[in-house]
Amino acid sequence: MTEPLITKHGGYRHLKSFQLAQLIYDVTVRFCNRYVDKRSRTHDQMVQAARSGVQNIAEGSQASGTSKKTELKLTNVARASLEELRLDYEDFLRQRGLQIWEREDPRRQNLIDRRCATADDVARWVLDQHDRGIGGRGGQNSRQKNESTTSTLSAQPTFPELAANAALVLLKVACSLLDRQIAAQAAVFEKEGGFTERLYRVRSQSRSNQSTKSTPSTKE
Repeated sequence: MTEPLITKHGGYRHLKSFQLAQLIYDVTVRFCNRYVDKRSRTHDQMVQAARSGVQNIAEGSQASGTSKKTELKLTNVARASLEELRLDYEDFLRQRGLQIWEREDPRRQNLIDRRCATADDVARWVLDQHDRGIGGRGGQNSRQKNESTTSTLSAQPTFPELAANAALVLLKVACSLLDRQIAAQAAVFEKEGGFTERLYRVRSQSRSNQSTKSTPSTKE
């Protein structure tokens, strides 16, 4: 079969990375409107970084039909934007003396397992964790196990602390997805080349087919 000149492209709405980036954007807009001064530069930067993550995944997917190089570049821009946003959330927590969850914190996996699809889902999870008290861990044994790490923390985690850490968990997953996506795109680009190489192959195949058709057949 002849290789298509314009490959399948778009379909970004089905990408897990896009869906999660869109959720992070919605969560960030709500977070910034609630906890970050709307007149501050940080507010605009965080919202724009979150938006950039979404838009560049979509634009890269749409451009992939004619330029794998552009797809790879824009996906990497999306990844960089989300990394910038992750640093902003960490700065928010650090500058206010709030806890940044450790990798082993059970709340991280609890949020991932919840599979939140909307900002409202995330907000309900935050409320649930807040109502559960210390770190949302629950259970006397668990509290004793983590006593040394929570001794300097307030007994009741604040909503900004929970919301920012929830966003960081989502960002961690999204960045991991994009890292794998970029690696896969790079492998395809390295193996198949870009639009110029595909154009050459398609033209060569077309000329070969025309030559075969124009060559008269010989009868024995």
